[in-house]
Amino acid sequence: MKNNTQKAIKPANSSSAEKALNILLAFAPYNNEMGTTELGRKLGIHKSTASRLIKLLVATDFLQQNPLTKKYMLGKSALKIGNATTRSLDSKLLTVSQPYLTELSQLTGESVALEMLTGTNVVLALHVEGPSHIRFNFQQGEQVPINVAAGAKVILSCIEPKLLELCLQQKFTRFNEFTIIAKKTYRKLLKEIKQTGIAYDRGERYRDTHAMATPIHSPDGAPKAAVVIAGPAFRLTDEFLESAIIPLKAAAEKISNHLF
Repeated sequence: MKNNTQKAIKPANSSSAEKALNILLAFAPYNNEMGTTELGRKLGIHKSTASRLIKLLVATDFLQQNPLTKKYMLGKSALKIGNATTRSLDSKLLTVSQPYLTELSQLTGESVALEMLTGTNVVLALHVEGPSHIRFNFQQGEQVPINVAAGAKVILSCIEPKLLELCLQQKFTRFNEFTIIAKKTYRKLLKEIKQTGIAYDRGERYRDTHAMATPIHSPDGAPKAAVVIAGPAFRLTDEFLESAIIPLKAAAEKISNHLF
């Protein structure tokens, strides 16, 4: 039977190392607990073989056992590798994005930023101040409220449902009368954003500030970041926002093409 969650190597032709790697891959993407029998059945590995490999993975901290359920999940060693990969990707993303953000800022005359998904939060990872006299200043490293930030909206519109529900556990803050605080309304908005690939903040946090964003897509289609244009409302009019869609999407596409 074909495994829909991962492309596993056929056990009959695989080495012990390949089988062990497939055991680790079986926990992606949500690290749900599984027992020896379940893992063996899922991967087509004999229970005794699965048990032997699991013991090795536990001994090396790639797996850990829940003492209550006796089931397994990814351990500290797997976490270290995941964190190293994430840091490497994040660092590369910032390096690759910088010149394209600068180019977009010069083209539009407005401030441009990179918003990035970190765990279940979205932060302002990078920004380029616009050349215009009145600018919008980003606070680099600041966690943004997901119910108002344009970048957060467009990222969350495309992520896995389970991750979205984890993100939506945080309380929505009301900043003014334009702020969305109802989760049902927010979910409906995310569906609309997913269709267009563009999200807006029309004074939902600061009345005199507007913003727009589009996602940077990874090969699997799940965005980790978004390119954002932001500035004073009197400049970021509906006409401006409409005219900025093409260069905004072009910048995000360039970043994605050079990143992956």
